[in-house]
Amino acid sequence: MDVLINVFVALHIIGIASLLGGFLTQLKAMGAGTARFVPAMLHGALTMLVTGVALVGLNQADDHTLNNIKIGVKLAILIVVLGLVYVKRDEEKVEKGLFGAVGGLTVANIFIAVLWT
Repeated sequence: MDVLINVFVALHIIGIASLLGGFLTQLKAMGAGTARFVPAMLHGALTMLVTGVALVGLNQADDHTLNNIKIGVKLAILIVVLGLVYVKRDEEKVEKGLFGAVGGLTVANIFIAVLWT
């Protein structure tokens, strides 16, 4: 079971890399006011959602103790990010504040995952 959990952790990290990488590639465009949500951001957020839910299930099935509040906070942030990216995915330009909020929430989710023990 540990191998399967580690595979899903790796896929979860790939999802966050895709979401954050998509954001970082648009930083210059954000400064010019022409940033947009690229498909990698949507796919990364969806990957994080699916693998995160799978990780919760696998860890509970393996009788690991989970911090449900931490998982709930991370899920809430991810749903906000996913909703924003999904709704605005077809627009040519996204407002700087909205685009920055997605990046900030993504980074916050990373710090919550790493620092909240």
